[in-house]
Amino acid sequence: MVLGTTSGAGKSWLTTALCRYYSNLGLRVAPFKAQNMSNNARVVSGPGGRLGEIGSAQYFQALASRAEPEVRMNPLLLKPEADTHSQVVLMGQVSAELTAMPWRGRSEKVWPHIAAALDALRAENDVVVIEGAGSPAEINLHASDIVNMRVARHADARCLLVTDIDRGGAFAHLYGTWALLPEDERALIKGFVLNKFRGHASLLAPAPQMLQELTGVATVATIPMQWHHGLPEEDGVFDDRTLSAGAVHTTVAVIAYPRISNLDEFQPLKNVPGVRLLWARSPAELGGLKPSDWVVLPGSKSTAADLFWLRAQGLDGAIARHAGQGGSVLGVCGGLQMLGEALIDTAGIDGNAPGLGLLPLVTTFEVAKTVQRTQAQFGAMHGAWEALAGAPVTGYEIHHGQTAQHPAMAAKGDVAREVIPGIAWQNPAGNVLGVYLHGLFEDPAVLQALFGRAGAAPVPTLDAVFEGLARMAEASFAPGTLSALIVPAFPGG
Repeated sequence: MVLGTTSGAGKSWLTTALCRYYSNLGLRVAPFKAQNMSNNARVVSGPGGRLGEIGSAQYFQALASRAEPEVRMNPLLLKPEADTHSQVVLMGQVSAELTAMPWRGRSEKVWPHIAAALDALRAENDVVVIEGAGSPAEINLHASDIVNMRVARHADARCLLVTDIDRGGAFAHLYGTWALLPEDERALIKGFVLNKFRGHASLLAPAPQMLQELTGVATVATIPMQWHHGLPEEDGVFDDRTLSAGAVHTTVAVIAYPRISNLDEFQPLKNVPGVRLLWARSPAELGGLKPSDWVVLPGSKSTAADLFWLRAQGLDGAIARHAGQGGSVLGVCGGLQMLGEALIDTAGIDGNAPGLGLLPLVTTFEVAKTVQRTQAQFGAMHGAWEALAGAPVTGYEIHHGQTAQHPAMAAKGDVAREVIPGIAWQNPAGNVLGVYLHGLFEDPAVLQALFGRAGAAPVPTLDAVFEGLARMAEASFAPGTLSALIVPAFPGG
C-alpha cells in the first residue's frame, strides 16, 4: 500500500509505477483505492455488465497493470459539487441515499462494499497495489477512516509512506505522520519514500539514518523530480514546464473553472509538437489568441456554478470576442452545455442559468445519469473543424444534462448543425463546436485529423509512460525492496 504524508505527495504516481513494475514480473496485478475524491472519472465495467464510474487515477493504474479497469478498483468515488458537498458514487453508480448522508455516518454503510471489493481483487490477483488518500494521520478522521489504515489493517498490507521533499519539511512530515499513528498501525509502515528530490542524494545525510533511529523505518527510495513523466494529473492543472518544446503553431486555452472535471483528457495535446496548453482564468490570458488558436470549455461537475464564475471573471465576453473574430471554440460535456442558450433544471440537479449563446441549444438536467462508452463518426463538418469530417471517434459520456435544438430559435431559422446525433453540434459559421464525448484527444484518429502526422502518434505513448515510471521506481528503490514487499503474499517463496 502506498500512503502519503499529504495530498500531492506522489501516491498516484508511485502506485501506477509499481503496478507496471510488478506486472512486468509476469504477475497478475490490480490497483485499488477504497475512496477517491475527484471530478476526473472514467467509464468502466461493473457488476452484471453494467457500466460505472471510477477515478481516472485507478483507470490508468489498471492499464499500467495490464488489467481491465472495473468498478471494484475504486468502489467509492466522491465527485465534489461544492466546497461542502459531493455526489457519492458507490460501485460505479450514483447513490442518492449516500449523497444525502453526513460524512461520518457514511463510513459503516460503505465499508462492507469496500472490503468485499478488496477481498475479491486479492483472491483473483497475485499482487494488489493499494493507494491511500490524503494522509493516514488525519486524527480528526481516524475513527471513521475507510481509505487508509483501516484498509491497511484489513489487508495486512505492507505500507510505503511517501512525501514530497520539494515542498520542504519532508522529514518532519514523515516522522509526524508515523508518530501520530497507533502502535499497531506503525508496524505496517515498511519504508519511507522521498519524492520529487532535486539534488544529490548524499546531501540528505544524516537525516535518513536519524529518522530510522527514531522510528525503526528505513528510507527505501529517493525519487528524483520529474517534470515530464507523461502521466495525466489526477487533480489540478498541468504544470507549464511540461509543455511541448519547439515552435508553437496552436495555443489551446482551456478555461480552468473551479469545478473543472476530466481535465486529464487533454494530456495527449501536451505531446503533440507545436501545441501549447494554456490554463486560462482571466480575460487577459485569452487576449493574445489568434483565430487559429482554440478556446476550450472543458467538463464541469457544477455547470451552472462554473458558468456563474466564468461570467464573474469577464471570461464570457473574452470567449464571445474570440468566437466573433472567427476563433475556434470547443465545448466538452459541461462546456457544451454552457455554449447553448439556457440550462434548465427542474429536478434540482445542477441549477438554472442562461448560457453563453454561441450555439442555439438548450440543456435540461435529468435525475438519470448517462454513463456510457461511445463510438461514433463525425458527419459533414465545415469551417474551423472541417478536418474532423468523417472521422471515427471513441470516448465516454458522463452527464445528467440532455441537450437539444432550441425550438423557438429553430423556428426563426437559427439551427445548430448536428454533426453526431445527440452528441455533437456545430454553429452555422463553423468555428464553434460542442460535444458530449470525453476522451476526444485520446483518440488517434482525431489527433491525426486535427494535426496530421504530428498528432498521429503522440510521444510518449501511454504504454511507454508506464514503462518509464516502472524503470524510475526500480532505479530509485534500494535493491531487493520491491521484491521484499510482496514476498509475504507467496508463502514458501
